[in-house]
Amino acid sequence: MATLSIKNLHVNAGDTEILRGLNLEIKDGETIALLGPNGHGKSTLLAAIMGNPAYTVTEGSITLDGQDVLAMPVNERSKAGIFLAMQYPSEVPGLNSADFYKAALNARREQPIKLFEFYSKLQKAYAETEIPFEMSKRNLNEGFSGGEKKRNEILQMKLLNPSVAMLDEIDSGLDVDALHVVAREIEKQQQTGTGFLVISHYARLYSLIHPTRAAILVNGRIVVEGGPELIERIDREGYEWIKTEYGVSVEKEIGKPMNDVSIGACGTKVKVNG
Repeated sequence: MATLSIKNLHVNAGDTEILRGLNLEIKDGETIALLGPNGHGKSTLLAAIMGNPAYTVTEGSITLDGQDVLAMPVNERSKAGIFLAMQYPSEVPGLNSADFYKAALNARREQPIKLFEFYSKLQKAYAETEIPFEMSKRNLNEGFSGGEKKRNEILQMKLLNPSVAMLDEIDSGLDVDALHVVAREIEKQQQTGTGFLVISHYARLYSLIHPTRAAILVNGRIVVEGGPELIERIDREGYEWIKTEYGVSVEKEIGKPMNDVSIGACGTKVKVNG
């Protein structure tokens, strides 16, 4: 597997600096809960790692086992083993789901996957994520519900078997049963040694996937790192203790006027029923 190392990362969205010298390392087999107030850079970090052109890295480095990730186009980052399950998966009219998965697998192979092997792998992935196999005949995410799109992201993760998987609110839009399916498949992937960086707005997901570490992102920087007990503390106390103990004042949402700000808590405040 691999280690993703982020050092002194500065990232802009347009003219607004969102990340301001962020440092973080994700090692083999780790699952890191990425916590922080809304609008402070969690999704920006994942997008910058994956190479979203809406974000500009102005300083710092991202390496994957010493390889310069920032020098890679998006497709090469994916082939190197980085995977992003998006918060809002896009619908792609005209692109058959099965054809997309086959092309993605072949991009990582020296020889194209044999048809029987591909369909065997695909059927297994659909069964394990509890998605009807008939959906493989539909265009990618087109007309899918929010929950179906999220489970589709997990299906892609299973097929691609990444070294580092970044999940941006993978549990939003899921009912309780679907949440358990997603958590179960994440746990299976954890057992392969994949490193995870997970943003969630449900305490329930973290309780199911058992992060090994937590990192709190405030004002565009990682200000506190520690064990999973940080998740419970933020759930109980919010972020005021960070100001008291570390002298870090939580800013308004970066890049927005004050009347649009919702600081929020790490999403561990939001529970699901059942």
